[in-house]
Amino acid sequence: MAPIIHCVRHAQGYHNLNVANHTMPDPQLTPFGEEQCRLLAQNFPYHANVDCVVASPLKRTMRTALLGFGQDLNKNGLKVLALPELQETSDLPCDTGSALDVLAEEFEGKPVDLSLVTPDWNSKRGKWDPLPAAIEARAKEARLWLMARPEKEIVVVTHGGFLHFFTEDWSDSVRFCGTGWANTEFRSYTFSQSYLSEAHLIETPDSKKLRKSGDAKPLDREEQAQLKRTTQMDWQDQGYVDEEKAQATMKAKV
Repeated sequence: MAPIIHCVRHAQGYHNLNVANHTMPDPQLTPFGEEQCRLLAQNFPYHANVDCVVASPLKRTMRTALLGFGQDLNKNGLKVLALPELQETSDLPCDTGSALDVLAEEFEGKPVDLSLVTPDWNSKRGKWDPLPAAIEARAKEARLWLMARPEKEIVVVTHGGFLHFFTEDWSDSVRFCGTGWANTEFRSYTFSQSYLSEAHLIETPDSKKLRKSGDAKPLDREEQAQLKRTTQMDWQDQGYVDEEKAQATMKAKV
């Protein structure tokens, strides 16, 4: 049986304080972000069931996983699995991860597994390109990888922009800066039994109830597609995706 996925956006990083800080390479959590992690550890209701913790290899997501789910790691002898496919969408300095050797030094002695992090993971080229099609492809790759895992309930700590590609839900996608997810917000999902090759996610009723959206009418496929298009146009202006490059690439192929 495919696992339940608990998606979590990272806590506040220094780049979240203002747009000028988007030039900071792979920023750390702020002191307030660390406090958010402590509250996450207290308020997350599914600690007893977590048997795997996966995170984007950027420092803020790794720190959020370690601080927010340390009790799960310690209790079950787990390590945070760093999965490059979960990295943020843009090639801004704040969304570009550190080199593997830097990460190894940063998290030395911590319960962290960097074995899936490749030397080119932070190149923002090829499969890591900020093109919408490339982001969609690695989001699907991550979902398929998770769907095949043997664990029952997996925590996935990733980024606000990427979460819309990962969940394929674009509701409220411009509520915050580049996302509809608040820092340390969590939502829970199961895998759809339709189109298993796509590994689509469905938010659980309990998750919707917790965030008080249980009675909201879900968007249909066309509404999601329209919202996705308008959101990506807005994100293009902010530098979160490279829609212009994508269009140029498509024209070159014609």
